[in-house]
Amino acid sequence: MEALPFFIVIATGIVVMLISIMLDHLWAQVLPLRSVYYLMRAPGVVVHECSHILGCLVTGATITNVVFFSPEGGSVSYTRPKIPVLGDVIISTAPLFCIPLILTGLTWCFSRFLGCTFPAFPVSIDSAGTLHSLATAIIELFTQNLVTDFHPWFLLYLYLTLSLVLSVAPSAQDIRNAAIGIVLIALSGLIILFSAVPWAVSILWEVTSVLGMGFALGLTFGLIALVVSLPPLAWYGYTHRP
Repeated sequence: MEALPFFIVIATGIVVMLISIMLDHLWAQVLPLRSVYYLMRAPGVVVHECSHILGCLVTGATITNVVFFSPEGGSVSYTRPKIPVLGDVIISTAPLFCIPLILTGLTWCFSRFLGCTFPAFPVSIDSAGTLHSLATAIIELFTQNLVTDFHPWFLLYLYLTLSLVLSVAPSAQDIRNAAIGIVLIALSGLIILFSAVPWAVSILWEVTSVLGMGFALGLTFGLIALVVSLPPLAWYGYTHRP
């Protein structure tokens, strides 16, 4: 296994989180009423917290309290997971993997039952060519559903996509909870990679491939959300010029 795919997967995950954080911050500035902002984020917050709940169930942590809506946002409180080190990482970063899968399921439903048209998106990001293919597919997505044929359900799809993407990134508290585990896992991956032990590298490659597909989906939907955000953000920038 070459080092480049491993680093591309890590970089893609970071980009997905940055897109989510940036869009969340910008939409909080653009929407004048907090109630409208909360409505925009509501589906994403519910899925985000349910992802943490799933992480708790998988790692054996006992859930002590769940809050979906509050001025501080949603939260899930839990006891220490039964899986050491890795448990906190799984719980804290669960939305980063679960939300792209939910969006993939939504895409299938809107295509299968509601008549929306979706081009083929790359299943991994490993070269400039796949990035170009992704950009082309996103342009085709909007053209087919808003210009060539107008599909009203596609507007609901865009709302859900934007809401979920706004909630992809782990919160600052999530990152603090999982910081040590994330560092240890990254270092372990690098050690395995450069050790060239065949069976260990094979396992790392399988894990990297799965994560790569999840992050590629996250990047795809993040870029779709970014395109949706451009008109209101441009309007906000124009009306708030000094």
